[in-house]
This record gives sequence, C-alpha cells and structure tokens, in this order.
Amino acid sequence: MSNFSGPGSDDPNQGQRPPQPPYQPAAPGPSAPLSEAADRQWASLAHLGGILMFAPALVLWLMFKDRGPLTNVEAKEALNFQITLLIGYVGVNIVSTIIGFLTFGIGGVLGGLGWVLYIVGVVFSVLGYLQAKDGNHYRYPFALRLIS
Repeated sequence: MSNFSGPGSDDPNQGQRPPQPPYQPAAPGPSAPLSEAADRQWASLAHLGGILMFAPALVLWLMFKDRGPLTNVEAKEALNFQITLLIGYVGVNIVSTIIGFLTFGIGGVLGGLGWVLYIVGVVFSVLGYLQAKDGNHYRYPFALRLIS
C-alpha cells in the first residue's frame, strides 16, 4: 500500500508526461531544378574553379548534378581534367625527386614542370569557363575520363 492517498494513486508516472518518441526530422525533398541561367552559371564556375584545383569542380558536381543537365556535364568534364592534372603533378614530383637524388639535386629542376602543368590547367579552365558561360559544351584536349 502506498503512502499517497490522492486520486490516481495507482499511476507510477503521476505528474509526469508519458515518454515521447525521439524527434525524427523529415527527410529532405528533392531540390528544385536550376533555371537555364543558373545552370550556365554553375557550369561555367565549375570550369573556372579549376584554378583552385579539383575541389570546386567536385563540390559543384556533387551539389548540382541532379539539378541541371549542363552543370552535370560540365562539372564532370572539369573534374576529370583536374584529376588528370593531379595525376600529372604527382608524377612530375615523383620523377623530379628521383632524378634529383640521382643527380645530387641538379635533376630537381624538373620540379618546375609542376608550374607548367598549373599554367596549362589555368588556361584550359578559363577557356572552358568562356564556353560554358555561353551555354556551350567544352571538351578538354586531354583528360582521363574517370568519372562518366
């Protein structure tokens, strides 16, 4: 027998709210498709982002690939080109390091080819930007098509 003798004394949770299920946020709905102008803008910025290496193209492709057809194609093309340049940077650095060790530093001058790759990347990224901002597709002259 309980010491409490009020109404509802058999309720073990008297004065408390019943337990609530944990909060479940609603699943996000699909994003709205991009307008033609916004599609061209993001597609061109994916190319121009190549100046900063592959991260801008990757982020733009992941964010907008389902929202705009031009952005999907152009960001993927820019990302493939930037990955190709990244492979080139790694290759140049490995070769110049090995040759630098073998020639006691003289072959390390080949490390300057990394800057040549960067300048080539900037030039082609700007060309891609100029084409994509007008709504045209741009295909880089050399790129491994790793993402299709």
